[in-house]
Amino acid sequence: MSEKISPTDRPTKGPFDVSEVGLLTPYLDFGSIRISPHPDMKIRADVDEKSKRVIALTLEVDSHRIQLQAFAATKNEGLWGTTLRALADGIGSQGGQAEELNGLLGPELHASVPVVAGETKVMRKSVFVGVDGPRWFLRGVMSGPDLLGPNYERLVSIFRSTAVNRGDIAMPPGDLLPLKLPTGDNE
Repeated sequence: MSEKISPTDRPTKGPFDVSEVGLLTPYLDFGSIRISPHPDMKIRADVDEKSKRVIALTLEVDSHRIQLQAFAATKNEGLWGTTLRALADGIGSQGGQAEELNGLLGPELHASVPVVAGETKVMRKSVFVGVDGPRWFLRGVMSGPDLLGPNYERLVSIFRSTAVNRGDIAMPPGDLLPLKLPTGDNE
């Protein structure tokens, strides 16, 4: 059984369960993930080419990005601990480097991930964050030219302002919660 990993102030400072936010709070509704609008933020839906399904949301502010994904979890077990180790192993097997550090949300993975840009292989700096919530797990991947200081804090603030809607559908732990593009009547 994996222990849940989340900041002790998660219920008051986020990321939130949709049941913890008021109806008057302005959120952009993407189904399982609700985004609190921030000034100058661009939102992109990442779509799987084969299934044409939205699999992640990427939020960008000042050339810095955080990609968000929400997963089903059980009430008592967390996914972040095992996910963290699996990410570190995967990055290492691809020739990258990963180091677990303690950040604003608890354990996070600071990595140099090999990426092919055109015909060149480059190492992209990324920071993986995660929080186990009630029956869900929210993962974020931060990237950008300068992930330290104010940029890191701003991306963590965006991550913490997110609300997850787990829904009532029975799903195995680790399954991606469904995302959809918002329509004009639920913003």
